[in-house]
Amino acid sequence: MDLNDTPRYAAADTPPPSLPATPAQDDADARLVMAQRELVTLIARLTEGIEGSLETGIEGVAVHRIANPSGPKHAVQKPAFAVIAQGSKRLFVGDDIYDYDPMHYLVSSVDLPMVGKVMTSCAEQPYLGLRMDLDTKEIGALIGDESLPQGISSDASRGLFVNRLNATLLDAVLRLLRLLETPRDIPIMAPMIKREILYRLLMNGQGALLRQTALQDSQMNRIAKAIRLMKENFVQPLRVDAIARDVHMSVSSLHHHFKVVTAMSPLQYQKNLRLQEARRLILADDISVAIAAQTVGYESSSQFSREYSRMFGAPPLRDKRRWQEEEAPLL
Repeated sequence: MDLNDTPRYAAADTPPPSLPATPAQDDADARLVMAQRELVTLIARLTEGIEGSLETGIEGVAVHRIANPSGPKHAVQKPAFAVIAQGSKRLFVGDDIYDYDPMHYLVSSVDLPMVGKVMTSCAEQPYLGLRMDLDTKEIGALIGDESLPQGISSDASRGLFVNRLNATLLDAVLRLLRLLETPRDIPIMAPMIKREILYRLLMNGQGALLRQTALQDSQMNRIAKAIRLMKENFVQPLRVDAIARDVHMSVSSLHHHFKVVTAMSPLQYQKNLRLQEARRLILADDISVAIAAQTVGYESSSQFSREYSRMFGAPPLRDKRRWQEEEAPLL
């Protein structure tokens, strides 16, 4: 996995360059540019003097400032919507590569193991971004509203996508951030604006994929349930047949759709979860390598060290020595 590889995945709805711009498009582009400038100003003000992530006074909303990016960050990313105000980022999900920047937003619809790195950043122009956690229950409540326009149906697909940002969606993001200037408005206004953002995501581009995570009996919803079961029991030996039975799928169908959504097999996913947790125990909780390996389900220390080195680029103790707390946020 090379962070300098040419990305194989770009935004899904970039307009053909040969089409001439219309007055309406020019107006929309101008609105977007003005909104992007305000987004930079707001996040820069909120994160002044920090390096890393800042949880805001709005539940589930965080902002980031990275002036000195460190190496690639490995993590299991929860469902989230992310916007970049300044800079750019590269993400790997399995062998898939996703680049996004201020012209695009990113949605992760299920828990996905990822590798991420800030690609452009400096002290004069730090990376600035925003993440809003996505709640499947809130998405389900919205798609259950009879007034919601019918979306385009979609089978299970990759649980992450990048789309082109537009002024309408960014305007809602700005109104959400502005609430931090009037904290008394947050309890009433924030849920309404977050619901609007969810609506915009559902109606834009690949929003049909986001709908699938909340629709009962959809393949995406079943895979999301399988992922939750695996996260709750990743220390135990993997029993794909039991998981398939619990989510009402055949073993072959589970394997197929699991890889479509996560870009990895159930066994690879479990290994990723185990190694991520072991690394957290070693780096953050100062647990010994042997105990960390046993805690996450490894019976062989040598196998653990081999797989840890393969994933994180160094054996556990060397990785611990080079680790820095100021690692960039994943989204």
